Amino acid sequence: MTRGVLWDSSAILALVDAHDSDHARAVEVARQIAAERRPSFVTNYIEAETHALFLSKLGRAVARQWLLTGQLPVVAVLPTEEQQAKDILARHVDKDWILCDGRIQVLGLE
Repeated sequence: MTRGVLWDSSAILALVDAHDSDHARAVEVARQIAAERRPSFVTNYIEAETHALFLSKLGRAVARQWLLTGQLPVVAVLPTEEQQAKDILARHVDKDWILCDGRIQVLGLE
């Protein structure tokens, strides 16, 4: 079974923004993922986070276009998973994680 790839907002930004310092690496990784035929996805939280990041970094038009024509499937976070992520954040007071990071921990993709 091929393991899926959960994209985070900074990786998506690097892939889309040719001026990003990590653009070349993001393109390389995306090509490798495609060559391996690994499924890619985001959560609804990451979709919202990415839209906000695009809005601040790339402007309204690019942000809207990405949101409305996004190529990545969106997996909705379940309420129980959200609570698990909050519990992880509560336990790790030494980390500057956001709720999306806690969700990644719940999925075991850290």
